[in-house]
Amino acid sequence: MTTPTTDDTIIVDRPDVPADYGIPASDEGMLPWSHVVERMTNALNYWVGTTYPDGRPHVSVVWGVWHGDRLYFDGSPETRRGRNIAANPAVAVHLESGTDVVILEGIAEEVRNPDRELTVQLASAYSRKYAANNYSPEPQQWDNGGLFVVTLDKALAWSSFPTDMTRWRFRR
Repeated sequence: MTTPTTDDTIIVDRPDVPADYGIPASDEGMLPWSHVVERMTNALNYWVGTTYPDGRPHVSVVWGVWHGDRLYFDGSPETRRGRNIAANPAVAVHLESGTDVVILEGIAEEVRNPDRELTVQLASAYSRKYAANNYSPEPQQWDNGGLFVVTLDKALAWSSFPTDMTRWRFRR
């Protein structure tokens, strides 16, 4: 497993679920971090769950780029998602598959005054990934906002439920 960032302490274990779900007690068969990286890198759509200020849930689909073990996505800060993040940055992210599952929990923040080298890398990754959808952002597109990053608190993944269900917890 690669370390998502050098400042993180990572606990890799099985999630806490009822015993009758059949999650193995041992670490044998748990997924490597590379499983999450591959799926997050290759996904086209990411479902982002946020919370309205009154506590109701909200989910929206976004395009994004997995870079440096973080999810970057863009969109106007004036969208419901953007306003929810501004009020409460806790998010959940889920890929489209219900059988080859990756679920992230973390903190989403709007990237203010993004580093040009980062935006060049992200714009290039977006352009490669979404070329068929005619989306090719310019690095300066995010100079005045609209770029978000999700820093992970927890990740869950499985491809053969329940035998390989794995949880990663990040302590900062």
